Amino acid sequence: MANHTAGVHGASERFVDEYATLDPITATYAGLSGYESEMTDFSPDGYRQRTELAARAVREIEALEPADESEYAAKAHFLERVGIELELADAGLDIGNINVLASPVQNVRAVFDLLPAETAEHWEAIRTKLAKVPAAIEGIKESLLDAANRNQLAALRQVSKVAEQCETWSGAKGESFFAKFIEDAPEQTTELETAARQASDAYADLARFLRGISDKAPKKDAVGEDVYKLWSRYFLGAKLDLREAYEWGWTEFFRVEKEMTAVAERIKAGATLSEAAAELDADPRYRIQGRAEFEQWMQQLSDNASSALRGVHFDIPDPLMRLDCKIAPEGGGAGAYYTGPSDDFSRAGTMWWSLPSGRDDFSTWREVSTVYHEGVPGHHLQIATGVYQAESLNRYQRLFGWVSGHGEGWALYAERLMQELGYLTDDGDLMGMLDAHLFRAARVIIDVGMHLELEIPAGSGFHDGERWTPELGLEFMLTRTITDGDIVRDEIDRYLGWPGQAPSYKLGERYWLQLRDEARRRDGEAFDIKDFHQRALRLGSMGLDNLAASLRG
Repeated sequence: MANHTAGVHGASERFVDEYATLDPITATYAGLSGYESEMTDFSPDGYRQRTELAARAVREIEALEPADESEYAAKAHFLERVGIELELADAGLDIGNINVLASPVQNVRAVFDLLPAETAEHWEAIRTKLAKVPAAIEGIKESLLDAANRNQLAALRQVSKVAEQCETWSGAKGESFFAKFIEDAPEQTTELETAARQASDAYADLARFLRGISDKAPKKDAVGEDVYKLWSRYFLGAKLDLREAYEWGWTEFFRVEKEMTAVAERIKAGATLSEAAAELDADPRYRIQGRAEFEQWMQQLSDNASSALRGVHFDIPDPLMRLDCKIAPEGGGAGAYYTGPSDDFSRAGTMWWSLPSGRDDFSTWREVSTVYHEGVPGHHLQIATGVYQAESLNRYQRLFGWVSGHGEGWALYAERLMQELGYLTDDGDLMGMLDAHLFRAARVIIDVGMHLELEIPAGSGFHDGERWTPELGLEFMLTRTITDGDIVRDEIDRYLGWPGQAPSYKLGERYWLQLRDEARRRDGEAFDIKDFHQRALRLGSMGLDNLAASLRG
């Protein structure tokens, strides 16, 4: 491992150490060890301390002259990422952060999914962390109340839906997450049971609190253009012409829809997309019964992809060959997600599948490309490759500097890449991949459209000339895509609470395709796609504008 102690790399490393102390949950998510028993302070004072640290680090790194090309890239990445985070803080958008998918409310619970739990020492750290959940929840409440008093609380939809999640995790709607979690402990001590019960009670109290302040939450979901621009830059690492992106989203939607129609015709002559989907759903070749069986299916598909691609299309080191596939605890939004490996790879990268409550019957044609998206050559290959670059990247670049447009764009690019490489020859699996791309194109249209309340263009065949509302967004997704209805309903809530994130998939893929085309034109017959991929992935995550600059040299 390189010794990044001086210059830009050294300053970035020191920032990681200091920030991890102030935000142990982020440290654990990033794969840093030593924070298993600690909990983040989500009070206004906790946010203030982290913002002050970030501002000091930006000033220090701005003043440093990069020593070489790697430090130029590291400086640009740090200043872009931490700089936009400071802008969000200045706008007061950090402290009241609450949404249905990725906010402190979810992170306090989900961090327990990532803790080692094999030894008595591990469980003592877990007990200590559980005992700190009530204080973390109190900090969240204090910050949300502060945001509410500044008229910056999230919309009522987010507050109400997160209250429902809290009730699920507290045990108000069944078994408490925390009570179930400690069942795996080697010894059920009174202290552990008390800590789990108090954590459950804290989430029940948070649910009541959220319902109590719901009258302070705005009923309107749209955040407007100024706020949306900030979040869009945060999720893309690029400045976006929002109206051009909206128009491009429609063009891409119609392009994918046409491609799907041709595949649907092969599946069943004369079939609509919905009819072709029903045909595939009824086909026993694509059916799996049971959650354990579904988990086993995705693990086998993931392992097969890693083995097949290794040494042929990608160089995959031994530590990256392990990817765990698991069913996520209930209570979160439906869908798949990935958590990266620890810095030393002692904790494996993991593909999680969050399933609707009670679902026990699965159709695999929709999910083959999702496994490629979350696993190899998608998130796991991308993120774990960055983690593996300890010789060339500092820990901020490897562990802290995630950019959604870069990561989700690559993962969506990876789905279609698998078709290019010959791994989606089955029309059912191909229809599933195209469905995912149609869905992501629809996200660009709806996310930008709903938050900016744009007009639906003439000729779209969907409420031409009307302006987007959440109700129209839901109707569009239910009638113009073939994505599962349960997922669609969760998705609309997600878009409205996480403005700018959902379009980062398709818009990020657009960047990756453009940069590949540029490299192909630049290199001519010497273009090597494997080399292009490896060179890009070894740069680690970065904003899309910085990625373009790095790949262009």
